[in-house]
Amino acid sequence: MRPSTSLGTNETGTTAKREELKKAAEAFEAIFMRQMIGSMRQAGLAEDVFGSRATEQFRDMQDAKLAESMAKTGSFGIAEMLLAQFGGTEGKK
Repeated sequence: MRPSTSLGTNETGTTAKREELKKAAEAFEAIFMRQMIGSMRQAGLAEDVFGSRATEQFRDMQDAKLAESMAKTGSFGIAEMLLAQFGGTEGKK
């Protein structure tokens, strides 16, 4: 019979490590998405008539929130692939 304390500690440690890895993977995906959105904005296909520094700052904050939201929903699957690579298991449970 196995002691329940060592099994519980092991599972809890693994779960905590997995959650930490998931947060890091989502953060990486958010940074990647933010860079991608920023690059698309820099293309500047049209001139912004009402543009100002304040508008750019607000747009940057909006892009950051959009990137975080996209990373949380797993829209692109980058975090999932990182979890599979570094977690040693499939990205989804």
